[in-house]
Amino acid sequence: MIELSQNISVYIQQIFGEDFLNNYRKFVESNYNPFIRISQNTDDINELLISLKSQGVELEKIDGIPKAYKIIKGKDIIGKTVEHLLGKYYIQSLSSMIPPLILNPDENDRVMDLCAAPGSKSTQLSELMNYRGTLYSNEPNLNRVKALVHNLDKMNAINMSVIKDKGELLSKKFSNHFEKILVDAPCSALGVIQKKQEVSNWWNSKTAEKISSLQLKLLISAIKMAKVGGEIVYSTCTLTVEENEFVIDKVLKKYPVKLVEFDLPLKHTNGFIEISNFKFDKSLELTKRIIPWEIKSEGFFIAKLIKTKETENFANNNKEFSKKYFVNIGNKKVDKYLNQISEHFGIPIEIIKKYKYLINNKDINFINADAEEYRPDFFLRVGTKFGIIDKNDSCKLHSHAAQILGKYAILNIFEILEKDELKTYFSGGTIFRENVNKGQKIVKFKNLFIGTGIMLENKLKSQFPRSKRTGNILI
Repeated sequence: MIELSQNISVYIQQIFGEDFLNNYRKFVESNYNPFIRISQNTDDINELLISLKSQGVELEKIDGIPKAYKIIKGKDIIGKTVEHLLGKYYIQSLSSMIPPLILNPDENDRVMDLCAAPGSKSTQLSELMNYRGTLYSNEPNLNRVKALVHNLDKMNAINMSVIKDKGELLSKKFSNHFEKILVDAPCSALGVIQKKQEVSNWWNSKTAEKISSLQLKLLISAIKMAKVGGEIVYSTCTLTVEENEFVIDKVLKKYPVKLVEFDLPLKHTNGFIEISNFKFDKSLELTKRIIPWEIKSEGFFIAKLIKTKETENFANNNKEFSKKYFVNIGNKKVDKYLNQISEHFGIPIEIIKKYKYLINNKDINFINADAEEYRPDFFLRVGTKFGIIDKNDSCKLHSHAAQILGKYAILNIFEILEKDELKTYFSGGTIFRENVNKGQKIVKFKNLFIGTGIMLENKLKSQFPRSKRTGNILI
């Protein structure tokens, strides 16, 4: 635990007052309270809750926030369960769950998450869209984009495609295009200092002002990318007016957007309409600030805007889009492999038809069939992994696809019977079992489809992805 810096203390006292500073200091020095968001791909929530309780985790339901739970007991366990490894829930702050709920996209929307890593909000958006529609998730930093892709796969966000680009430049690719955009902007993190106490070592008001310049560019880019009538949610996990009210006030003066009211099911205050001698646009009272100690989670600022007029079109979207890159079942380039998978595992072909497929050398990815088609080389990842074409020109199902499609399979299912076998599987080892036919299997543990394996002579070789293999699982 570190002492709150003088820079932060002075700023908080000047903007919010002495009582606010005292409460802020007490909150920063208190223990962090984690929450979880139960995933849309969890078929039986009660079964999950019972399983977690048997492992020593006690949860408390949060009213007004769908599938949100506070961790009462078992904070040291919650990140080490099988269910967490398989994306049945996501460890996420309560405040962080709010911006996607305010944006509230559905499967008919084209959605951009402009600052997406590590993926908590993108995977939540994917679930709100029922894994359909079009969701582009952007992150310019390579290290952070790796975490984004990892969480995409972990949470089975099948309708999500990842872009690695500067968000402030993406309006050159897309103009007047998206129905909904989330700008959860990088910030000076005064709302999360309880969890990231190193912020106190470097924070100063000049840094906040510098960051606000990038935030403004990101929000302007989002405005240009939104359709007329499109909705933009701007959020930060900081408390400063420079990164919040001032940014919104600037775009209201220069761009065709207006602030709109929205329901926020947590305790909050309205944004400032004046500070010192500066008066903001009166509509800033429609913005909302979450005070961290009032909800025992992170501090957040949230604004919702609607685009009222078209902005200048610098992008030529029509020339960028092409159907020739994606294939559906019925296309000779992919039919052979899809029929192999359907027949081998007994997965109905009607299920296979719900997706479209992208072949890249020996890799096959899949994405929901109604996703908008943009040139694949623009993305770091399209959808998630379906299979790999082996040296015999046969398709082997990927574990990510097995987790999604396993519930439809009726053939070649290998059920793990003991916890020692499960630990061996997750570490990439070999499980010995007699009298099992050779070939690829979808691997199951209890009611969880966890991946694939290859059955050789009396032994199953794990094909659980290397990026997820771990011995740090409580079984």
